[in-house]
Amino acid sequence: MPAKFGIPFVATFLSLLTVSWTIAAPADPEANKFVRINQGDDKKPLALQTAIVRFRPAGANDPGVVVDLIGAIHIGDKAYYEALNQRFRGYDAVLYELVAREKDNVPQPGQNPGSFVGGMQVGMKSLLELEYQLDGIDYRQKNMVHADMSPEEFSATMKSRNESFAGMFFRMLGRAMAEQAEDPFGTGDFQILAAMFAQDRAHRLKLVMAKQFTNLEGEISLFDGPDGSTIITERNAKAFEVLRREMAKGHKKIAVFYGAGHLPDMQRRLEQDFQMQRTGVEWVSAWSLTPTDASASSKKPR
Repeated sequence: MPAKFGIPFVATFLSLLTVSWTIAAPADPEANKFVRINQGDDKKPLALQTAIVRFRPAGANDPGVVVDLIGAIHIGDKAYYEALNQRFRGYDAVLYELVAREKDNVPQPGQNPGSFVGGMQVGMKSLLELEYQLDGIDYRQKNMVHADMSPEEFSATMKSRNESFAGMFFRMLGRAMAEQAEDPFGTGDFQILAAMFAQDRAHRLKLVMAKQFTNLEGEISLFDGPDGSTIITERNAKAFEVLRREMAKGHKKIAVFYGAGHLPDMQRRLEQDFQMQRTGVEWVSAWSLTPTDASASSKKPR
């Protein structure tokens, strides 16, 4: 039978767009969990949540320093971004991701994302009735610090590593085809199709995609090899150059606000390169997964 692919591939691709890329889980999965679905006592999903993980220096080294890794989902509820804006005011510096030149590194609300991936994310916000991160986060605050590559650096690093988006796309396509082969009854296809044509489409799609997000740890094996990748490893290295610079300025309370998929590698860097230890975690709701009044009423028989 010829190979085929369908909606499971689409779900995987869209999940990668909205969460950014992640990396393979270490031996202790709980220590690497940065996205989860919060459930009620009845096991019904309440919210898709991202982690805020706190790190302090191990031992007696500079006990006043705090670094928080704050996981970002690139489209989310308006309340999610409002809560983050409020929290960001309490830091000396908030390091953020954005592949942009230094003169263009302060995103403006409503700004054209300027890339295929960004354009897809903007389209997704309408489909899921969510907000776009670059519209919801106030990057104009004085403590917001750009900590990412320029487009020229990104392209040059990909070239030096012999990487390409086409290669990553086809590896992802192969993974999706393999997953579909393990699902001969097409349950993933059915869930997406049912959600697309449901009256409460946004709510149903969010439920399906939230489940995808919690299974993303294995997806980066498509992108990251033993020597890492530009998307994760090199951009994280750039971010942590900025982290060292901000620490050298005497800043004591610093946040690193990056796509949740970057955080496992960042955690490793803090532990190994900065001799810091994880001291706590807090969960923030990015998507409400409870039915709205409108979607609940649409289910009532007429």
